[in-house]
Amino acid sequence: MKLRVILDLTGRDVYWQMAIDEALLLLRSRGEIPNTLRLYRFKPSAVTIGYFQKISEAANLEFLRETGIQYTRRITGGGSVYHDTNGEITYSVVLPAEDVLSDILESYRIICSGLVYALRKLGVPAEFVPVNDIVVYGKKISGSAQTRRAGFLLQHGTLMYATDLDMLERALIAPREKLESKGVRSIRERVITLRDIIGQVDMNILVESLVEGFSRALSAEVYYNELSERELSVAGELVNKYRDPAWIFKR
Repeated sequence: MKLRVILDLTGRDVYWQMAIDEALLLLRSRGEIPNTLRLYRFKPSAVTIGYFQKISEAANLEFLRETGIQYTRRITGGGSVYHDTNGEITYSVVLPAEDVLSDILESYRIICSGLVYALRKLGVPAEFVPVNDIVVYGKKISGSAQTRRAGFLLQHGTLMYATDLDMLERALIAPREKLESKGVRSIRERVITLRDIIGQVDMNILVESLVEGFSRALSAEVYYNELSERELSVAGELVNKYRDPAWIFKR
């Protein structure tokens, strides 16, 4: 497999980032673009919630409004996420949902192993925990979410290298039963960052490790590229959906 890699790390707001990911899935499903891995940042920091979540139960709306933190709903499942501009890299990948990737659980394991390989290269004893988490010392450092369309999948997820966990805890709401099932009393107890484990993180080394990790996980030969005018144009047609209260508050 050949895998196009886009390093889009300057940062864009949450509405554009979600629109670009959807545009990549749409264009890949039409055969207009190749298999693609994108690494990106949210700027400013933001919150996303999963497609099936009720936002008032997943995010602290009062706090988000007080602090001016942007928020929207994803087209993928999963839970609410705080995306720290200065503490998180997000990845997204669009691929055919065929062969081993046709199985949802197996596709999570394979794609998430890219993160495991990257972290282990940095000396971090990361493990994949089904369905879609990467943990270190029993604490979550990465979560992923997925959706499928016309025989293709979009999977995107986080890697917290220096996320402000106090802000994360204030921005998000986690159901008590979910915390109790993990043996913790708060979100803050459940998560960890790369900085907590290895100290200061060199961004160039981290990005190189991620690209190498996904290349290994997908048995892919990578090459670098940039977002095309076509991709940005399609994203531009989608971006207002992610700003629309009817979409954000649909549940």
